[in-house]
Amino acid sequence: MSNKEILLRLHKVLTPYRSRLIIAMVGMVLVSGFSSAQAYMVKPLLDEIFGNKDAVLLNILPLVLLAVFFVKGVFYFLYSYLLEWVGQCVIRDLRNSIYIHLNKLSLTFFHHTPTGELISRIVNDVTLLQGAVSHALIRILRDFVSVIGLLGVVFYMDWRLALMSLVFLPLAAAPIIIFGKKFRSVSTTYQQSIGETTNILHETIGGARIVKAFCMEAKEEKRFANQIQHLFDTLMKETKYRCLSHPMVEFVAGIAISLIIWFGGMQVLKGTSTTGSFMAFLTALFMLYEPIKGVSKINSTIQSGLAAATRIFSLLDVEADISDKAGATKLPPFHKSIEFARVSFAYEESEPVLKEVDLQVRCGEVLAVVGPSGGGKTTLANLLPRFHDVNQGVVRIDDHDIREVTLHSLRSQMALVTQQTILFNTSVKENIGYGSGDCQEESIRQAADAAFALDFIEKLPQGFDTVIGESGARLSGGQRQRISIARAILKNAPILILDEATSALDTESERKVQKALENLMKNRTTIVIAHRLSTIKNADRIIVMRSGRLVEEGTHEQLLQAQGAYYDLYNMQYAV
Repeated sequence: MSNKEILLRLHKVLTPYRSRLIIAMVGMVLVSGFSSAQAYMVKPLLDEIFGNKDAVLLNILPLVLLAVFFVKGVFYFLYSYLLEWVGQCVIRDLRNSIYIHLNKLSLTFFHHTPTGELISRIVNDVTLLQGAVSHALIRILRDFVSVIGLLGVVFYMDWRLALMSLVFLPLAAAPIIIFGKKFRSVSTTYQQSIGETTNILHETIGGARIVKAFCMEAKEEKRFANQIQHLFDTLMKETKYRCLSHPMVEFVAGIAISLIIWFGGMQVLKGTSTTGSFMAFLTALFMLYEPIKGVSKINSTIQSGLAAATRIFSLLDVEADISDKAGATKLPPFHKSIEFARVSFAYEESEPVLKEVDLQVRCGEVLAVVGPSGGGKTTLANLLPRFHDVNQGVVRIDDHDIREVTLHSLRSQMALVTQQTILFNTSVKENIGYGSGDCQEESIRQAADAAFALDFIEKLPQGFDTVIGESGARLSGGQRQRISIARAILKNAPILILDEATSALDTESERKVQKALENLMKNRTTIVIAHRLSTIKNADRIIVMRSGRLVEEGTHEQLLQAQGAYYDLYNMQYAV
């Protein structure tokens, strides 16, 4: 992404704050004007007061100078505060935009993008862009306006000296341009490394139990140390370029000022210029070169911000492959059937996971889906709430193609309980009420009671207000699952998907969870994915998936009598 494209994107983000930017720019111009006036005051100070002994001007000039400093300070505060406010607003808006955009992306995107990388984009990259927008960009704008004003002063004082000084400006800018490309490259590498570092932290902290169980602390420490060393090397490379850039700019400025002092001094000695004019010119020139040197100092910050902006905007440009079609309608309340018609699905270019599946689930039916691992059971269930879209065929609810209805109206009619229980680091009450809007506390209690969770919740230190830790770490597996079931009960959706909801539990926990699930399944259309066949004996219908195809269906007794795929699975589990 080019600098022009990045600036155009930033301009769009800045547009809502145009009025404050205009006020800030006016303040900036006035500050620049007063800075130029300060440089010009050197001439009357030397020529009139010291040269012509003008006592009246000596009494007036300090008062004028005080007024200039005061007014300049007021406008400096005004534009600095406004520009900082705008910069922070841009960062806030970008963080919100990234988060909103991430929520729109499909599960496929998250399967391919490490969590640490996404966290780094939102936190680290946006922080780097904040440094560029709130500080570096502000300074560049301010210095640009100051340079315009000071150029006016130097040309007014002596146009020949001014032209001589301008010859050196491109030379002073050369190191900034040369090192700018290096800063951008190094910064991109650094930001990628930060993403990898964040991902290592996310993996090792989240998998602390496995790390300890397999005595892999030393290996993980070494992996992290190597990554930190890579970060260190990258930062030192950026530091080397930054430390080289500034003295090179200063050296070029030193050559220019040395020549101008010699040439201007000769003009004063010859009498073709006054001491005051020359000193005013020299003061303005010093002030003129200061912004250029300043750019060399913050060039690395600017380039880091631009590299971060490239990564941020590239993430925002990722198109959601699952979204509402134009003109999508609201799905009416479910009342008839769910249909999979010749459905095929593959993850990207891999072998199809589902192959021409034909299936109909009647309203109120409990359908169990069984089969060996990799048979396509979970994929089949994930197509229903459109976590993925079919490659061929169609999924219908009450004769409505689910791709033709809004995602919100589709998913609001479904509840999901999975083997991997997802809970949040908030209170029990908030976890149960998640997704159910502003529900009453009594409704939450009733849902917890129906999920056989009320007894253990009331024994927690703060009851329903107890914070349960990351992913419910302060609860047992069975307790977490019953909280998840209570959440599904409270949502009261007509379609229920149970994906291995009891497979990770011990026998006692499974018994309690199974009771909770029976309450949850009442008066609902339920699709149960299960490995333990004991949990689905009473299902209205059982289908067997193998290698992506529906190979068998019927009741528990019918399938045992048929002595086919289900019979084989049953014997494997209950073989003596």
